[in-house]
Amino acid sequence: MSETATFAGGCFWCTEAVFLRLKGVESVTPGYTGGALPDPTYEQVCSGRTGHAEAVQIVFDPEVISFEQLLDVFFELHDPTTLNRQGADAGTQYRSAVFYHDEAQKETVERVKAAVDASGHYRDKVVTEIAPLTEFYAAEAYHQDFYERNQTYPYCRVVIDPKIQKLYKSFSEITA
Repeated sequence: MSETATFAGGCFWCTEAVFLRLKGVESVTPGYTGGALPDPTYEQVCSGRTGHAEAVQIVFDPEVISFEQLLDVFFELHDPTTLNRQGADAGTQYRSAVFYHDEAQKETVERVKAAVDASGHYRDKVVTEIAPLTEFYAAEAYHQDFYERNQTYPYCRVVIDPKIQKLYKSFSEITA
């Protein structure tokens, strides 16, 4: 039986492209969550005034890949120590966050976040928000499968390609 995870780690084009390459991931949907505005548009979220973050909703088979393994990839492939920024993308819509679906996910992400902090892997403290998922809104169609359809786009080559290369190097045992 499938489970669902919802992560915000900067641009959803990046996070979608990374998580689609993991064994056991059945689907990844870019969208918006964490704010109060119902059914937001990309332009509204980009304003930084909706409270929503660009996020991905991941449907996965826990018999193939665990929620904790997804978190390991999440914490490695973006900078969880920068508040409201990933690279050149700045604003609350690019914050680092895990939106948990149940108490088990909440406990796991709290434990993993504390372990990442204690590991010394990052020089600065992890600022990833941990919050319950309230509502997830799928992004517009042109954001879905963006990397797969636009691999020659400069942003994809400069920002996403290095993340995918790091994924294969760091997590070869769980990549498809």
